[in-house]
Amino acid sequence: MHLNVKQMALTAMMAALISVLAPIAIPLAGGVPVSLATLAVMLAGALLKEKLGTLATLIYILIGMIGLPVFANYSSGAAIVFGMTGGYIIGYLPLAWITGLVYRRYSGEKPNVAALAAGMVLGTVVLYALGTAWFMKSTGMTLAASMAACVIPFLPGDVLKMVVVAILAPRLESSVSHVLAAAH
Repeated sequence: MHLNVKQMALTAMMAALISVLAPIAIPLAGGVPVSLATLAVMLAGALLKEKLGTLATLIYILIGMIGLPVFANYSSGAAIVFGMTGGYIIGYLPLAWITGLVYRRYSGEKPNVAALAAGMVLGTVVLYALGTAWFMKSTGMTLAASMAACVIPFLPGDVLKMVVVAILAPRLESSVSHVLAAAH
């Protein structure tokens, strides 16, 4: 992938936004915190589409792995990514990709909020599947117990985050698209 300066800047800015929002978290009893990471990752996919949104997400993950405190509750390190909640962090990559891909593919001249919603829902399903499978493998918990700890408590918040992204993305998209288009 060849990026021009404006694409690099937008990707870096979105990685920074994810890094600022993701640490803001509320710990839950199951060990998986509620954070703003998914909101930022879905916004990255929506605004930068699948390739650059996923690249911004990957940069965020790598920044956290090398020790900057950008994961939930200002944690960091490879041990977090390879720990019991690491599947959710890795799941941010397909969340960004699927959100951006579905939104780009099914939006026309104007933003298509239904396409954005579909992309976010599908991406979140993949995120939950990867994260929960990883959590089960790491903890030895059953599917039902893992769902109770890692999925069910997060559904209302994730729906709210999707609503926020559905409101923000169409309003911000014209500015981002304008910058990306001017870069060509």
